[in-house]
Amino acid sequence: MAPAEILSGKIVSGQVRERLKQQVMEMTQKFPGFRPGLAILQVGNRDDSNLYIQMKLKAAAEIGISANHIKLPNTATEADVLKCIASLNADPAVHGFIVQLPLDSDNPINTEKITNAVAPEKDVDGLSSINAGKLSRGDLGDCFIPCTPKGCMELIRQTGVQVAGKRAVVIGRSKIVGAPMHDLLLWNNATVTTCHSKTSTLAEEVGKADILVVAAGRAEMVKGEWIKPGAIVIDCGINHVPDSTKASGKRVVGDVAYSSAKEKASFITPVPGGVGPMTVAMLMQSTVESAQRFLEKFQPGKWTIQYNQLTLKMPVPSDIEISKSCMPKPIEQVAKEVGLFPDEVELYGQTKAKVQLSVLKRLQNQPDGKYVVVTGITPTPLGEGKSTTTVGLVQALGAHLHQNVFACVRQPSQGPTFGIKGGAAGGGYCQVVPMEEFNLHLTGDIHAITAANNLVAAAIDARMFHELTQSDQALYNRLVPSVNGVRKFSDIQIRRLQKLGINKTDPMALTKEEVNAFVRLDIDPGTITWQRVLDTNDRFLRKITIGQSATEKGFSRTAQFDITVSSEIMAVLALADGLDDMKKRFGRMVVASSKKGQPVTADDLGVTGALAVLMKDTVKPNLMQTLEGTPVFVHAGPFANIAHGNSSVLADKIALKLVGKDGFVVTEAGFGADIGMEKFFNIKCRYSGLRPHVVVLVATVRALKMHGGGPAVTAGVPLPKEYTEENLQLVAKGCSNLNKQIQNARMFGVPVVVAVNAFKTDTKAELALVVQHAKEAGAFDAVECTHWAEGGKGALALARAVQRASQAPNNFRFLYNVELPIVDKIRLIAQQVYGARDIELLPEAQEKVALYTKQGFGNLPICMAKTHLSLSHDPEQKGAPTGFVLPIRDVRASVGAGFLYPLVGTMSTMPGLPTRPCFYDIDLDPVSGEVNGLF
Repeated sequence: MAPAEILSGKIVSGQVRERLKQQVMEMTQKFPGFRPGLAILQVGNRDDSNLYIQMKLKAAAEIGISANHIKLPNTATEADVLKCIASLNADPAVHGFIVQLPLDSDNPINTEKITNAVAPEKDVDGLSSINAGKLSRGDLGDCFIPCTPKGCMELIRQTGVQVAGKRAVVIGRSKIVGAPMHDLLLWNNATVTTCHSKTSTLAEEVGKADILVVAAGRAEMVKGEWIKPGAIVIDCGINHVPDSTKASGKRVVGDVAYSSAKEKASFITPVPGGVGPMTVAMLMQSTVESAQRFLEKFQPGKWTIQYNQLTLKMPVPSDIEISKSCMPKPIEQVAKEVGLFPDEVELYGQTKAKVQLSVLKRLQNQPDGKYVVVTGITPTPLGEGKSTTTVGLVQALGAHLHQNVFACVRQPSQGPTFGIKGGAAGGGYCQVVPMEEFNLHLTGDIHAITAANNLVAAAIDARMFHELTQSDQALYNRLVPSVNGVRKFSDIQIRRLQKLGINKTDPMALTKEEVNAFVRLDIDPGTITWQRVLDTNDRFLRKITIGQSATEKGFSRTAQFDITVSSEIMAVLALADGLDDMKKRFGRMVVASSKKGQPVTADDLGVTGALAVLMKDTVKPNLMQTLEGTPVFVHAGPFANIAHGNSSVLADKIALKLVGKDGFVVTEAGFGADIGMEKFFNIKCRYSGLRPHVVVLVATVRALKMHGGGPAVTAGVPLPKEYTEENLQLVAKGCSNLNKQIQNARMFGVPVVVAVNAFKTDTKAELALVVQHAKEAGAFDAVECTHWAEGGKGALALARAVQRASQAPNNFRFLYNVELPIVDKIRLIAQQVYGARDIELLPEAQEKVALYTKQGFGNLPICMAKTHLSLSHDPEQKGAPTGFVLPIRDVRASVGAGFLYPLVGTMSTMPGLPTRPCFYDIDLDPVSGEVNGLF
C-alpha cells in the first residue's frame, strides 16, 4: 500500500490561526475596544518553559489576542501563586489563563491545588478537576478540553475519516493527554481502549486500532509492524535520542517508529511538526471560545449586578427602620460586581471596605464615565435633600435603567450626627446602608484626621517651648543627636536645609549662623492659624487658654478647638490624587509665620512623614452600597463653608474608571450651588482635571416659599401653615433664588437639570410652577421627583433627563484665572456668583492679602467661607439679593490643600449642641447590639 499521508500540524495550525484571526476581527468590530484576553502565569525561569511561552505569546499577537505574561520568581510560595490566580480569576479582561507547568519554585507547591484554583470558565488548558469531570461525563459543550487532545481531534478531523464506530486505542493515561483523549474519542462515538506500560498485550491491542493516539513518553516504543494497515496514527511524543550526525548530538523522535509506521498507516503525524503546533493553536482557540462565551453572557463594560427590591410602605417609616429592613449584600460581592479584584479590597466587616489605589493604575487606559454633580438652591436650615437625591438618582440609573453608576459622597461628621441632624446617609428609601455604620466611625478616617491634626498642634507648641528654653547648640544636639558616635540629618531635615539655602549634608559642617537658622523656626504666636480639633459639638472649646500647667513655665496662649472636618488635613485628603501627593501637600501646610514674616510649614516642624503614616489608610476610598444595591464611595468630608465641601478626588477618579465610558458617577457638592458647586468647579475640578457633564440642581417648594417671603423655618419646630398649604404667589416670588442658581451653574458651561424634590404637602400646581420656572430660566430640563417615598423608581424621570443632558453640548470653564490678584478673584466670585455690587476688605483681611501675596500664595484658588443660608453674607437675606457689599473680615490660607479662604461675616467652625441634641434618642440594644433612634 502507499505510504501514509502526512498530517502536518504546521499547516493545520496555520489554518486554525487564520480562522481565529478572522473571528477576533469580527468581535472587535462588533464590540469596539474588546479583545480576547489570555494570561500565562509562570513560576521560575526554566528555559523550556520560556520557549513554550514565547511561542504562545507570538501566536496570540498574530491572532489579535491580548496576551499577558505574569512571571513569579522561583522564591514564590504556594500562597503567592494562589493570590495571583485569584486576581486573574477576578479580572474581566482575562478570558483564559494557564499556569505554565512544571512550577519551578524553591518552595513546595501542590500542582493539583494550583490547577484547580483556576476558575473553570477561564481554564483554557482544561486541567481543573471540574473541566476534567465535565469531559468525562460528556459535557463537551460546557467545558474546556486540554489543548493537546483537542489538537489531536482536529488533526483526525482533517483526514475526513468518521470517528463514530471506529476502534480507537490510546497509549498513555496522563491527565494532560491520555485520559482526556480517551474521553474525547469516547464521546465522539469511538470504541476506545486505553493502554499503558502495564498492558501485556500492547502489540495486539495496537493492531486492532483504526485510530491510534500515542502519548507514552518512550522513544519509538510503537513499532511499525504493530500498526493495522490503513490506521490513523497520532504521535504526541517528544523524545531526544543520540545522533552523531546532528550538531547537538541528538535528534527529536516521537513515541512511534515513524519510518516503518508510515508504511502501514493511512495518515500519520510527524515529530516534530505534528501535534506540537496544534497544542498552541488549540490554546488560542479555547481562549477565543472563552471570549465568545463571555460576550454571550456579558456586554463588555456592563456590570452583572444584583439589585435589591424595595418593599415600599406608606406612610414612609423612619430612616433607621427602613435601613434595618434592608439586607445589604456582602461588600465583597459588591466589589466583585463592579469589577474590583480581591487584592484591591480591604474588608471592614461585612458591609464596608476600603479600596486600594492600585486599581487606578490597572484601569488607566479605561475611558472615564459621565460625571454628574448634585447641588441645590439656597436651603432652609432643614436641608432640601441633596444627599437623598444623589442616592435616588444612582438607584434609578442603576437598579431601574441598568446603567453602571456610582455615588460618591462625603463621610458625615459626628457633630451633626449627635447634634441637630442625626445622620447624613440620605433619607427615606434613598439611603446608604447600613446607616449606623455610615454615620458612626465608618473605617476610622475622621479619627485618623483628628490624631494627625492634633499631632501638628502639639508639635507647634512643643517647638515654641523648646526654642524658648534652650540654646542653639542644645537644640541642635537634640534635633540631630549623635547615635553611636555618628550624626546624620534625616530626609526631612535635609529639605529644611535646602529651603534655607544651606547645601550641606554633614551635620558637623554647619556654621553657628546656619545652626541658628536651622534650629529656630521663631514662630510668632499671634500668627498661628493651626488649631486643635475634635469631632464633637463642644461650644466651650471655641476659645481656651493652653499652657496652664507649671511644667509649661508660664508659656500660655489663647487657642481654640475646631470641629475635625474643618481641619486642613481633611481638605488635603479630599483633594489629593494619591499617597505621594497627599504627603507633599501635608509638607506644604502653613501653620504660622515666623517673626520675620516667613511661612512655617509642617515640613519645617518635621511632622510630614508622621502625618503620612497616620493617614496612610484614610487615602483609600470606603466602599458601601445603597438600599437598592448600587455601589457608593464614602470618602472625606470637608465642611462646605470653611473648606470646599466635596468628597474626594480619588473616589471620583476610581469610580469614573470602574463605570466605564457609558456609565455615570454622581457626586454631591455641599450646601447651595453658590458655595459647594462653585468650589467643586473652581477648586476640585481644577486640581483633579475632571470635567463634569451635568449639574443636578435640587429645589423644593418649601425652600422657594421661604425665599419668596415665607416665615422662618426652624429645625425641631412645626412648619408654619404657609409651607403646608398651597401658595403659588410665594413659590413664584421665591423662584428668584432658583433662577440665580441655574444661572450660576450655566456660567460654568454645564447643562443643568433641576430636580424638584416633592414633599407630601406640595400641591401639583406648586410643583408644576417650579418646573415651568426652571425651564424658562434656562435649565436643560426640570422634573418632579418622589424618590424619598419611592426609591429609585421615584427618580426615573430625573435619571432619564440626566442621561439626555450628558449628551448635550458642554463648554465647561472656570470662573477665574488663578494668576489674577487675590482681591480680583474674590470680587469675581462675589459679583458673578452671589450678586454683590462689590466687596469690602476689612483691615485684617487687607493685611493677610498683602502677606500671602508676599509669601507667594497669591495664585491659589479662592474658597469663600460664608453662610449657606443666603446668597449674601447675611442669612436673613433670602431670594436673590443684589446691590450689597460683601464684607471680608479675614483671609486665611490652606496652602497644603491648595486654596485661600476669605472669611465672610461671622461664623464658628465648632458648632454648639442644641438644647435637645439628637443623642437623647440614640441608644444601643444590649442584647442584639443594634443601634436605635438614629435619625
